[in-house]
Formats: sequence, C-alpha cells, structure tokens
Amino acid sequence: MNSALEKIQRQIQWNRLIAVVEEQAQTMIRTAFSTTVREAGDLSAGVFDLEGRMMAQAVTGTPGHVNSMAEAVGHFLKKFPAHTMKPGDHYITNDPWLATGHLHDLTVVSPAFRNGKIVGLFANTAHIIDIGGLGMGPEGRSVFEEGLYIPIVKCFEAGQPNETFFDFIRAGSRTPVELEGDIYSLCACNDAGAKRLVEMMDEYRMESLDELAAFIFDSSMSATKAEIAKLPQGVVWQGEIRSDGYEAPVTLHAAMRAEGGEIVVDFAGTSGLSTRGINVPPAYCRAYACFGLKCVIAPEIPNNWASLLPFRMEIPEGCILNAPRPYPVSVRHVIGQLIPDLMMGCLSQAIPERVNAEGSSALWNPPLRGGSQVSGQEAEVEDFEIITFNSGGTGARPTKDGLDGIAFPSGVRTMPVEATENVAPVIFWRKELRPDSAGPGKTRGGFGQIMEIGAKKDAEFAVNAIFDRVANPPKGRFGGGEGAGGWVGLDDANGTVLRTKGFQVIPKGRHLVLKLPGGGGMGDPKQRDPALVARDVADGLVSPAEAKRVYGQG
Repeated sequence: MNSALEKIQRQIQWNRLIAVVEEQAQTMIRTAFSTTVREAGDLSAGVFDLEGRMMAQAVTGTPGHVNSMAEAVGHFLKKFPAHTMKPGDHYITNDPWLATGHLHDLTVVSPAFRNGKIVGLFANTAHIIDIGGLGMGPEGRSVFEEGLYIPIVKCFEAGQPNETFFDFIRAGSRTPVELEGDIYSLCACNDAGAKRLVEMMDEYRMESLDELAAFIFDSSMSATKAEIAKLPQGVVWQGEIRSDGYEAPVTLHAAMRAEGGEIVVDFAGTSGLSTRGINVPPAYCRAYACFGLKCVIAPEIPNNWASLLPFRMEIPEGCILNAPRPYPVSVRHVIGQLIPDLMMGCLSQAIPERVNAEGSSALWNPPLRGGSQVSGQEAEVEDFEIITFNSGGTGARPTKDGLDGIAFPSGVRTMPVEATENVAPVIFWRKELRPDSAGPGKTRGGFGQIMEIGAKKDAEFAVNAIFDRVANPPKGRFGGGEGAGGWVGLDDANGTVLRTKGFQVIPKGRHLVLKLPGGGGMGDPKQRDPALVARDVADGLVSPAEAKRVYGQG
C-alpha cells in the first residue's frame, strides 16, 4: 500500500477507534444505576492491545480513572493471561493498589473476539455509591474498614453471571440494587465497545490491532518527546502546595526536570503517611501528575500508553503519595487532586504563559446518610446513602478568568440538584455562586459556590465530610491574589463551624452549609480591565467594597 494512503487510512481508523470507546462510555452512562456515573460522568473507558497497553480512551471520563486504569489492565493480565480468556468473560476488581486508588471505584476488563480469536481488551472504571464498610469518608484506620475488598475475579464467565460473587457484593452494600446494576452496566459497556471494534475490523479487513497500535504508539511517543525537547533541559524546577490534611496540614513537594526525552518528577520532601483515609496509592499519584504535565506540555497529543511513558515519577516510600497496603485510602482524591496544581507550580518557572493559578482542585462531594442508620427507630425519613459532586472555582488562566463551579482537574460534571433530590429524601435550599470568592488578578479566579442542604421533614442526617482548601486556600500566580478558603458549618444563628473531615450528624431542624473555595488570580489586580470589574460588580459577584479594595476601582 502507498505509504501516504496508508497513513490516511490509519488516521481514519484512529478516528473510528475514538468513536468506539466513546460509544463504550456513553453506554455506561445510559445504563448506570449510580448518579455518580449517569449524572456526573465519574468514569473512564478505553481499548487496549493484548499486552495491556492503552490505545485510546473515551473523551468522557476523569484522569484519575483513565490514567490509573491504564496501569490496571496489566495487573489483570498477570492473573488471567489473554490466551486463557473466553468470549463472554468479564473480570473485575476494586483493589486500590491494582486499579484506581480506593474501594469505591470498580474496574472491569473484558476481551473482544473476532472469528473466535481474541483481538483486544476493553476496560472501564466507575465510581459507585456504596461498597459497605464505614462508607466513603476519611475515618477508617485501614483499608479493611473502608468497604468490601474485591480481588481480581471473574464476575461473568462465558456470558453467565458468577452468582457467588453477586451474592457477596449484594450482602456487603447499603445499596445492593444500585451496586449490582452498575456492575451489569460496566460489563454491557465493554460489550458495546467490543461489538463496534469487531465491526470496524471487518470493514477494514484487519486481522489484528498490532499495526494500528504501532501507528498510534509511534506517533504519540515521538510527538510527546518533541514537546518535551522544547523545554529547558537539565534545569530543576521546584514547587510546593499545602493541604488541610486530617491530623495536621500536609505538604506536597516536587522537583521536576526535563532530560533525555523524559520529564522526571521527584516527590521527596512530601509529608508522611496519615493514619486516616487521605493517603494516596502510587498509581493515583502518577495518574494526576501525568495529567497535570500533559495539560501544559502536550495537551493536543492523544492520551495513551506511549504518550504517558515519557513522564516518570519518583515517589519516596513512606510519603502520603505512596501509601502501602493496608493504609486507609478512601478519600485519596482530596490530596491527589492537588497534584496538577503542584505540577503547574513547577512548570510556571519554565513556561509561565501556559499554566493556571491554583484552583479549588479537590472536589467537594459530600456523602450524605440518613434514616435508621443515623437516627435509629426515631428516624423520620427512609434510609438513604447518596453522594453529590460539586466544585469550587478554577484558577485564573493567562489570558482568561477562571471558571466558576467547574471541576478541574477531575473533569466530572456537577450533579443537578433535581437528580439527587429524586433519589434521596434531601432538599437543596440554596445553590448559588459565592460572591467575593474569586482570587483577584489581571485575570481573576473562578467563583466558588454556596450550598445549603437539609433532609426532608427537617430530619437529622449525617455528612461524612471530605473537604479541603479551607485553611489553605488556592494561591494566585505572578501577583494574583488568593481565592477564598472554604467553609463548612450549620445554618444556625451562631454559624456553628463543622470539621472539614469526618462523620458528623446535622441536628434535626438544621441544614448543612458549604461555602466552596474560589480559584486564585493571575497577575496584578490593578491591571484588570475596568469594564470586567464593573461587570462583576453589576452581576453581584464582586461587592463594591471589594472592587475598591483589591482593584482600586468603584
């Protein structure tokens, strides 16, 4: 075949492959039981070659899932080699160290067959509402307290469900119907991908994915290394960021250098392990570190095995980003989702025109629980377990303001209040942008939100708080100001303050109030366009007093 024509055909096949994995992800969204998947899109989906190397990922998904799922398939193949797999088999785990970092994420791997021969693998991950144990929260002292621990096992064999497996998972969850339904959804999602892949291979008369995989990997590797080569070589850039932590504040430290076609990040100097569930398994650290690097260095290059390979992490043993078994890891995201900001802090010294200011980063997704498991026989509402995803403001960009109430780096969607109220006896009394929360700058940060949540009948309920960026708000860059720190409390006259992490009961007649952080600003606030300041004042997002104080206007 003519080489130019062959390249065109490979590019067409690549585009078809993206359509295949996107349909895979959309199948999961359409069939999922958990609101975390169907409303927030907290998932990943991808296609892999028979060596377990990710060829393509769905556009829909979150980097913490995608990039750790990229490592996970290799672990599945060690236990169940590709040549032993049969049509209709589906394999599953939620092992935090073999998959995506905590027990609330299920990862499923399934083979794709064409003419009786295995040709590829599909994998996906989804966040489920409940996996038993203490529930999603930081209170566990080991992973064994955090929920049902599923090793890599078959959940379907030759198309038939493993009934013993499903008996165990139904018995171990507060939401058994949703959990079982989500597992069926994950398997259906991979089946949809496999069907479309085989149709594509039939159309192009492809006997295997080897040549297409080589094209994807060679192109991605060379393009990524070319972008790394544009950076100053051998220079060390350092960054640091602080988290509220649990027992004490946590410091994340990184030293970064570009050399030999690689980016090497050393996390020496990072705080040690926590006794509670904010620890981060190393795969999750690598996932978000790679994402932060790719966003700045090579944002246009597809995310796959080869484009991730040049980013190498050195994570010291004993630090909070390299938690060993059986440390608690349930809410690893409150630390892990700060890592892209840490990466940008390093890269701001090399390519300042391509980084953002710090944002609220870690999701504010309160797990809520009520009914007899909180109030006993006096419960006024039925038992419920629900989680809702929300975000503060993102950091300012070099030429644009930050985004309001948008999840970065996780990329999940904010869940509509109606969807949550439809499946649980809760009421959202307020959900609005938080005035004066955006960090000032030539470009300002994004605004946070204010949320007020109660149970029906004003009944008592509980929140398993997993919030950060309260005592350590997002910082600005290059002269920009800090965003507002978060706040957690009650709606009473005293403004009672609650702990930012841990299980707490909201008394009868009271509401939970959350004030989400704003993003940091970028550049001197005095250089901000007066028309933009006037617009924010007119919209009620910046008070006249704040406009005069920080911008010298109004």
